Amino acid sequence: MNRKFNDKQLLIASNNPDKIKEISILFNPFGVEVIPVSKFNIEEPEETEETFAGNSLLKAKYYSIATKLPALADDSGISVDALDGFPGVYSARFAGPNKDFKAAFDLIEQKLMLKDLKTSSASMTCSLSLYWPDGELVQVEGKVTGNLIFNDKQRKGFGYDPIFIADGKTETFAQMPSSEKHEISHRSIAIKKLIEACF
Repeated sequence: MNRKFNDKQLLIASNNPDKIKEISILFNPFGVEVIPVSKFNIEEPEETEETFAGNSLLKAKYYSIATKLPALADDSGISVDALDGFPGVYSARFAGPNKDFKAAFDLIEQKLMLKDLKTSSASMTCSLSLYWPDGELVQVEGKVTGNLIFNDKQRKGFGYDPIFIADGKTETFAQMPSSEKHEISHRSIAIKKLIEACF
């Protein structure tokens, strides 16, 4: 039986404003005060795990213990089938310290071209860890499969959204209205699972 979330505040263990906004919207109906980790002067932990679940737990535990608040951390990324799942857990780091995702798109496209491919099937994964200061943990995962497209790389979007089209859709995550994306994205799937488990 998962622990029910009866706390008034929830720390979001991320410095990414787009990610915090997405998560906050999905938690709004529950009257929980969402607190970004930027409110605290805490150095980011090094992500040393080899799975999305491992990294999300590492971050949630680290920030929960540091702030004495329940902390929600996510680790997410894109896995390209033709590249044996790359970049996977390295998705954010693959974009470099300046989070230059357009450069990351180009590198993925180049790696595919070396295999004489113009596209590949891929998946977007989000692992969420909700960790309480007393050591209790709930973990869930959301995943969406689809294909890559590189003709809209200059479009503004969150992370790898501009190059990913979910199965059954004709628009990338970046092209979709945010309300439609929130219905099907890997992050919203994971958060809905968390809400079912804890709220």
